[in-house]
Amino acid sequence: MPSTTNPGRTPSVTTQSTVTGASARGSHAIRVLLVDDHAVIRQALEMLLQSQAELEVIGDVENGREAVQAVERLRPDVVLMDVVMPGLNGLEATRQIRKIAPATKVVMLSGFVDEDQLLESIRAGASGYIIKKSDITELVLAIQTVNRGNHYFSSHLSESFDLADVLYQAKRPDHRTGLDALTPREREVLQLIAEGYTNQKIANELFISVKTVEAHKAHIMAKLHARNRTDLIRYAIRKGIVMLESAEQAQEIVTAQAKAAG
Repeated sequence: MPSTTNPGRTPSVTTQSTVTGASARGSHAIRVLLVDDHAVIRQALEMLLQSQAELEVIGDVENGREAVQAVERLRPDVVLMDVVMPGLNGLEATRQIRKIAPATKVVMLSGFVDEDQLLESIRAGASGYIIKKSDITELVLAIQTVNRGNHYFSSHLSESFDLADVLYQAKRPDHRTGLDALTPREREVLQLIAEGYTNQKIANELFISVKTVEAHKAHIMAKLHARNRTDLIRYAIRKGIVMLESAEQAQEIVTAQAKAAG
């Protein structure tokens, strides 16, 4: 059985990112924002959720940055958030959303079961964690449960973990190391490093100076006890911060740079 516990832009208009107009549904419908970098998944989720009278999909966006902007404008009740996305991953987007819109609940969507990712999701402020192979009935139940202020975890997770212990560990301050030791900006820089961005490209992406990027990188490496970019890439893979394909490309860049320097 699923486990539930009682705890607490307008987006850029592209062919990959849309926001729906007002719905004719009742005023008590749960307003949902979809976040996933795969358009076909967003479209499938929208079709499924719109078939539920008690739910209203008010928008869909393709990455974490657009998700934060959309939440600022639309103030959804619940966000269905993919965990691993390029640019700004679901974990960091969730942290930012919970700060700007505490009333908005977040349910993470993941393609696999991972305890570290589950812990980081709860610490980021997510109220639920669903495996993508779950059926529509469970997804709707998750949305309804978190909207009432409770936690919801996929039944696949309850088969693998002691969820009460996971919640306890996630809330213990003395266990907040690794990613939790990084500032929000450092987590953004870490993801971009792991996706193969150069210092200059990171500076351009985040509108900061190259010197500031280098300072963030030094702080990240010290906090994570990393020796070089390769260590940071491996860490990002292990924590589910980046997709394996992006990390492999980043490693190729690091290798090529090392050969050129040698």
